[in-house]
Amino acid sequence: MRAVIKARQQSALALGVLLLSVGLAIGAWFIPSEAGYAGVGPNFLPWVVSLALLLCGGGLLWEARSGGFRGMDDAEDEAPPFWLGFVWMSAGLLVNGALITTIGFIFSCTLCFVLAARGMRMSQGQPAGGVRSWLQDVVVGLLIAAPVYWMFTKFLAISLPGLTQSGWL
Repeated sequence: MRAVIKARQQSALALGVLLLSVGLAIGAWFIPSEAGYAGVGPNFLPWVVSLALLLCGGGLLWEARSGGFRGMDDAEDEAPPFWLGFVWMSAGLLVNGALITTIGFIFSCTLCFVLAARGMRMSQGQPAGGVRSWLQDVVVGLLIAAPVYWMFTKFLAISLPGLTQSGWL
C-alpha cells in the first residue's frame, strides 16, 4: 500500500514538472521573438528552460512509473518540513518582486537576500541573531546586488529598475 502511495506522489511530482514546462512554454509563446544580441530573441531562454523541464518531467514520470525514483533513501523518520524558513524565503522573493520597481534593483535584492538568509539560518537550527546579524546580512546583500546591478546596467547595457535616474542606484 505504501509503495502505491509513493508511486502516486512521485507521479504527481513528475506531472507538476510537466505542467510547469507547459506553462513556461505558453508564456514563451507570447514573448516577441525578434532577434536581439547575437541573433537570439528574448524568448529563447524561456523556450530552452521549458524544453529542459519537459525532458526532466518526462524522465521523472518514467522513473516513477518504472519502479520509483532510484537512489532515494527510504527514511521512515523524516523530519517534517520547516515551514517558517520556507515562509521567510518566500517572503523575500515576493517582497523583491513587489518592490523592485519602487525601491530599485539594489535595495529590493538586498531585502530579498536578508529575508532569505534569515529563513536559511532558521531552517538549519541556528539562532535568528540580533542587530549585528541583520546588519551583516544587509551589507552582504548590498555587496552582492550593487555589482550585479552595475554590471548589467553599465557594462551590458541591460535596463534594470533603479532608485534614481543617475543609473548608479
